[in-house]
Amino acid sequence: MSRLIYVLNGPNLNLLGKRQPEIYGSDTMADVEREVRKTAGELGLEVRYHQSNREYELIDWIHEAREIAGGILINSAAFTHTSVA
Repeated sequence: MSRLIYVLNGPNLNLLGKRQPEIYGSDTMADVEREVRKTAGELGLEVRYHQSNREYELIDWIHEAREIAGGILINSAAFTHTSVA
């Protein structure tokens, strides 16, 4: 089985640490990615890390991952209540 994991992040997560840090915290998307890669490395996993505000890009990455990855981790963010795909 592939040791490759796709980590996909949905809309507005690029604003982590910038948008209302008193509510959402001060960690940025780069901070989260750094932690994910660190943990993945400790587990012997490779990561492809993506974020998009465009639903079609997330869908394209899901289709890509199904051919080569061992798993997908998705934080779909606002798409959990507005997605039509």
